[in-house]
Amino acid sequence: MAEAMRQTVAEMLKGIERYNPEHLATLEKYVEIQSRENAYDLEANLAVLKMYQLIPQNFNMDITCQILLKALTNLPHTDFVLCKCLLNERKMQESPINQIMYLGDILEQCDFQHFWDRVLSMSDLCDKIVGFQDSIRKFVCHVVGITFQTIDRNLLAQLLGGVDDTTLRHWVKKYGWKEESKSIIFIASQDENIKTKNITEKIDFENVAGLMAACL
Repeated sequence: MAEAMRQTVAEMLKGIERYNPEHLATLEKYVEIQSRENAYDLEANLAVLKMYQLIPQNFNMDITCQILLKALTNLPHTDFVLCKCLLNERKMQESPINQIMYLGDILEQCDFQHFWDRVLSMSDLCDKIVGFQDSIRKFVCHVVGITFQTIDRNLLAQLLGGVDDTTLRHWVKKYGWKEESKSIIFIASQDENIKTKNITEKIDFENVAGLMAACL
């Protein structure tokens, strides 16, 4: 259903029709479909938040929370920051939006163990977003991949949300990592990510001839 609506919504977002309040109900339904079907359309979601900004009486807390949580699933891209920019300070301090803002802060700090603890206490919100936890695990793996050469197996399991051995092996295999021993997982040689760059400065004689003449 999400793919079927994508083209319809794309037409709604063209030109002056982008912020037509008559489209809001359809766009809100589209947000809910994205949540249920693990789909994502940032442009449509930003249009919804902009309409809430322009017409405050139409503000829907539940839809806004879904949009923010969906934005978190697309880290390390800056979608969450874009969504925050369309909310005023008062809205960001209201519950449960403020809880989602805190989740964003924790993820930005890569405090993943704390993040999973918070998610457990917010299951009523996060469970509405199908695929939410696995999307965050992709971000965790991205950070691990650019940070570690090797990592303790138990630590990696904790960073991924306290996953069991079967789930841990799935993520290790997915990213091409290797189990060096029962306790150590080889991620990558970070030396391979360091690339030297030769800088060559080329100055033509014509460019300095005047300067040399002035010095004589």
